[in-house]
Amino acid sequence: MEPNTQPLIEFDPYSTAFKTDPFPMLATMRRDVPIYQEIDKDGKHRIWTISRHADVEAILRDHKRFVSNYRSLFPQEASDEPEPRSQVENLISDNMLGKDGHDHARLRTLVSKAFTNRMVQTLRPRIQAFADELLDQVVEQNEMDLVDAFALPLPIMVILEMLGIPVTDRDRVRAWSQALIDPAGQAQEEDLIQELLTYLGELFTTRRRAPQDDVISAMVQAEESGDRLSESELYSMVLLLIIAGHETTVKLIATGTLTLLQHPDQLARLHTDPALINSAIEELLRYCGPTDLAKSRFATEDVEIGGHLIRRGDRVRLLINSANRDEVRFNAADTFDITRQHNRHLGFGLGIHFCLGAPLARQEAEIAITTLLGRLPNLQLAVPIGEVEWDLHSFVYGVKHLPVAWG
Repeated sequence: MEPNTQPLIEFDPYSTAFKTDPFPMLATMRRDVPIYQEIDKDGKHRIWTISRHADVEAILRDHKRFVSNYRSLFPQEASDEPEPRSQVENLISDNMLGKDGHDHARLRTLVSKAFTNRMVQTLRPRIQAFADELLDQVVEQNEMDLVDAFALPLPIMVILEMLGIPVTDRDRVRAWSQALIDPAGQAQEEDLIQELLTYLGELFTTRRRAPQDDVISAMVQAEESGDRLSESELYSMVLLLIIAGHETTVKLIATGTLTLLQHPDQLARLHTDPALINSAIEELLRYCGPTDLAKSRFATEDVEIGGHLIRRGDRVRLLINSANRDEVRFNAADTFDITRQHNRHLGFGLGIHFCLGAPLARQEAEIAITTLLGRLPNLQLAVPIGEVEWDLHSFVYGVKHLPVAWG
């Protein structure tokens, strides 16, 4: 079955309307065009956007027929890849997110030991110390931008400490990270990228000479012990861990806090029963998670999904936040309920690409929100909801700034 190429809606995942409140549009898609076809800008490749939970889940699980690396699927057509890579994309693409099969398993194994539940639990005292340190700096002010003062620096401090990058360099790392995901201009982008590469190159050299108990040392040592970690992979994996290690968690903490403030009944339940925090985090991941789109997949063969024929080489976009609001999968899907049971959301993906940092993100969000609510009584928005600024350029969904007050 071929869909009507005249869409019933205009879908733009980077539009202001989608970035600020995607859920009405996602509901329309699930109802009217759950499998939405486009032709890319060069007119050569088909793009399918999938919005229903059952279809998204099936594709995430099927790593044989849907892969992440178009170049491995059509190596002779690398120059004809849909949306050819920019310099930035080439720099950050040689990591496990863009790999399949053995290459993916090799890179994932390399860093997986740092993100086990047991290892993450050992970080709890440090995360708590960072959270308290950040709030100590603002608690007497009775107001702050929750993003800039708390939700942003906390995950950066944690991931930098894990990697072995000095936490005192967090502002520089943040600027580099922003340049990679939201470049302000070509010249500035190139300068910042070169600055970042120089910084990491010097750090790699230092760790080769004097390894420490950190993730970068482990990766450098693996490279030298014949684990076939190339120089490109080394740079790319570190960049992946920096970006993925904080961008989504920032949005989970900040947008999650906003969602709780917008649902005072649920916030009151959490105050009354703090043991609900883990259930609340799962509901935040489902209800307003930071992941709008999963990384694109490419069909390795002709596949029928929901009555539509997706042909070999077609690109597939998976709408995670739509799947997590699917009325077929979740009872009262548009209701925010921190006591929700059997909450099998797709906020961290599924299958072989399930988010490696899920245990860390959950723990950071738990500590951050618990500490906020415990130390800042009567936390509330400091501006009308209509004045909250949303991030329109990042690859994740959530607020850019969140003025709050307490006292």
